Order: sequence, then C-alpha cells, then structure tokens
Amino acid sequence: MDVDHVIEVEDLRTQFGRAVVHDHLNLNVRRGEILSIVGGSGTGKTVLMRQMLGLEIPRRGTIRVLGEDLHASQSAHFDELRKRSGMLFQHGALYSALSVFDNIAQPMRELRKLPPALIRDLVYLKLHMVGISFEHAQKMPADLSGGMIKRIALARALALDPELLFLDEPTAGLDPDRSDSFVGLIQSLHQQLRLTVVMVTHDLDSLFALSSRIAVLAEKKVIVVGTPQEVVQFDHPFIQRFFLGGRGRRAMEVLSPVPYWEN
Repeated sequence: MDVDHVIEVEDLRTQFGRAVVHDHLNLNVRRGEILSIVGGSGTGKTVLMRQMLGLEIPRRGTIRVLGEDLHASQSAHFDELRKRSGMLFQHGALYSALSVFDNIAQPMRELRKLPPALIRDLVYLKLHMVGISFEHAQKMPADLSGGMIKRIALARALALDPELLFLDEPTAGLDPDRSDSFVGLIQSLHQQLRLTVVMVTHDLDSLFALSSRIAVLAEKKVIVVGTPQEVVQFDHPFIQRFFLGGRGRRAMEVLSPVPYWEN
C-alpha cells in the first residue's frame, strides 16, 4: 500500500443481475484529504461508498482500507477495520426509539469495554464537538429539526474517533443557512481531527467548499479525479452539464482549496 493512500480501489466491477454499474473502476483516497464522488443518476456513487465501508461486496476487484484487503480479512479483523470508519447517512438514520444520548452512546456500548461514566462523558464531548447543547441529550429524534438530526448523526459517526469519515449527501434537506453552517462544521472537524473524508454529494456549493479532490463517475468508471480546478477543465459532456451551468459557475466563484495532511 502507498503510505499516502488510505483507500485503494483496483479493477472494481459491480453488477446487479445483468446491470453492470462499475467496470474496471480504479480510485485512491489520500490521507487527510476530502475526496468527493460525483456522477449522474445510476453511476453507483453511494454503492461505491458502501463498498469502501464493507457494507456491500463487489463482483470483482480489490478494496484495501488502511492497508488491509476488506474482503480477505478475518471476521474479527474486519470488525476492527470497520471501527476505524464513521458514516453519516443521507437522512441521519438515527434510531427512532432511542434518545439523542443513546443514539450516540450505542457504538461505544457495543464495544463492551467502556464504563458507563466514561461513555456519558464521551457522549457529551461529541455533542459539544457538533454544536449541540447538552439539554437536548434526552430528546427523541422525532422532536428534532433536520439540522439537529444531521449534527447528532455526525456525532454518532465520530463516536469511536474514526480515522475515516464517510458522508452521503451531508447537506441534503437543509436550507441554505443550515447547509452553510453544516459545511463549516465539517471543515472545522476535518482540520481539528485530521480526518480523511469521502463524500458523495450533488450540492455544488458544498462540493467546491469542501473538496480537496473530486472523482467523477461516468461510463462505469472514474473518468477523472483531481482538484476542482482540474476536474472542471476535463472535456466530457457530464462535466459540462454538471459543473459549467449557471449554478456551477456561481459555486466556483467562491472556490478555495481545502488543505489535507500527509501524516
């Protein structure tokens, strides 16, 4: 494994019945970057992310995460790898029957190693990290706004101090002000915790504000990967439509590079 690559995807083929979604797909994720994955409908963006997490198995190919082949690992070792990753699902996916506190505490309790007092302190720390007041800890998901659900789901994704953070449409369903605030939170946590982030999004403002690099899926593979400036110059019909329309041009006006770290 290249020391700068925390995820390596090689010659990936994804197939559902006769439908081939990915074929000969290759992609690397560098340590400390925010890599965004974009593509048209049906290009398998979220499927690829779930494969990187080990939640789905490709038909063919290799996925190495933190130097380990996901699908060659023994069960116990695979579980340890999974604990080094956190996932924010598109709609939060909080457990509706659990309070805010218990949603965040659950991954810690599943370790069966941490005393209750430490779990309590860690839950409150994670709430503080995402800007949620402790007074909301006993609320149920049904009583929360969409913005609060996103932040609490992010706190749960960070519960076990992961090295890798996966974000599926992180600003979906948020109004512009809450979206900007959530993007700022992701930027801050990325820098403070020195996370490696993989993000799927169709929101151009979030894409340009957060991405160190962008990988574009089309024709069943990654057709280009590079900085936002490099990607928008690649000659392909999807890129022309997605990035260079009026909405894309407005988002690019505030384009600034996102730092990432080698170690």
